[in-house]
Amino acid sequence: MHDFTPIPALVGGALIGLASVWLLAVNGRIAGVSGILHGIFSPPEAQWRAWFISGLLLAGLAWQAAGAPVPLRDSLPLGWVAAAGLLVGFGTRMGGGCTSGHGVCGLGRLSARSLVAVIVFMASGMVSTYVMRHGLGLAS
Repeated sequence: MHDFTPIPALVGGALIGLASVWLLAVNGRIAGVSGILHGIFSPPEAQWRAWFISGLLLAGLAWQAAGAPVPLRDSLPLGWVAAAGLLVGFGTRMGGGCTSGHGVCGLGRLSARSLVAVIVFMASGMVSTYVMRHGLGLAS
């Protein structure tokens, strides 16, 4: 916990919450990033989806340009990262949504389905981290 930064975490969480409420109020849409990205090539709704994804990317670049520290992890081989990405994508489709859709929006709407999804992906993340660090010795 030596990298604990409560102020940026609180500000970031508040901004994510505000963006989620705004998207629901203005477009009637849930701010699930995987669903937004999946529909980015659908002509009737492509514009707002492209702006949303662009905002996510630009916010990270703006944070870095402002001089904020960006920790890089180069200890994981690219193959493991690609496999993890594929598993996350598969799980997202199988679970009917992603962490942002279930965790931020679903829990905020008191969805029982989202609560189960959050419990499952948090437990899976904990087990995966334990196996990677202690079983395979890949992450530090």
